[in-house]
Amino acid sequence: MQKRKLGKSGLEVSAIGLGCMGLSYGYGPATEKTEGIKLIRSAFEQGVTFFDTAEAYGPFFNEELVGEAVAPFRDQVVIATKFGFQEGDVSKGLDSRPERIRAVAEAALKRLKTDRIDLFYQHRVDPNVPLEEVAGAVKDLIAQGKVKHFGMSEAGAQSIRRAHAVQPVAALQSEYSLWWREPEQTVLPTLEELGIGFVPFSPLGKGFLTGAIDANTTFDKTDFRSIVPRFSEENRKANAGLVDVLGKIADSRGTTRAQIALAWLLAQKPWIVPIPGTTKLHRLQENIGAAVVELSAADLTAIEAALKQIQVVGDRYPAHLQQRVDR
Repeated sequence: MQKRKLGKSGLEVSAIGLGCMGLSYGYGPATEKTEGIKLIRSAFEQGVTFFDTAEAYGPFFNEELVGEAVAPFRDQVVIATKFGFQEGDVSKGLDSRPERIRAVAEAALKRLKTDRIDLFYQHRVDPNVPLEEVAGAVKDLIAQGKVKHFGMSEAGAQSIRRAHAVQPVAALQSEYSLWWREPEQTVLPTLEELGIGFVPFSPLGKGFLTGAIDANTTFDKTDFRSIVPRFSEENRKANAGLVDVLGKIADSRGTTRAQIALAWLLAQKPWIVPIPGTTKLHRLQENIGAAVVELSAADLTAIEAALKQIQVVGDRYPAHLQQRVDR
């Protein structure tokens, strides 16, 4: 597995990481613990050194799972986790007060069975807490050796600049994929200017870009996608054209849709590291295989031309969660 550096931070990780959220939270019933550990350890054996979790995933179960899974090789991997919700519960709203950040760090260290958090993200920008205070709190944790690097998630360009002025931001984690390209407008240019790495979550469009989801798919009531407008039956039908285009490109290259979608992200910038998640070993292997798929300039031009013919429909969040999106 090739390595990449997240901007100017010097933080080096595998070109493709593993988003661990779905093992415990968000996409239906949690994976059985032993299976989750097996998957994470298999990822490491195949070269993955970047594992993403958060206190809110579960809450708490996911950090414990990741901590136990990577314990045998802790010093060979980078663990990213997050703070920013009241009591670690997404439904209770945001909380990035400095005292909360300190408490989350202490609890996460215990759950992760480690003495430092490699990358500590603010999960969402909290409009009630100045970003200077947030960055300052993480800066103190870095000075204490409890945190190595500061990150932000789903933050807009101005928020990134404010925080970065107090404590350099190593990486931004936000949604970015062939069917959600908004970061290209102002966020990516800002990251390039400031030397900040980019970690796209949902790089496979929450599974849609793999071709495994169609208009007939049914979602478990605990699956987040069941309330996402973009995943309504009508919108899944409307968005099928994108999957068809990916399929044609993948067939011509002898690869899969998922591998083309991930290779496209890797081709955008050398400091982009996607973190696809999965609960299946064969999907893990498929995703990791994208690291060796090189798209030529002609391939990228063809993808761009094809995408211009397609209008992706449906919001990526239900209305009550749109307010958490920082601009």
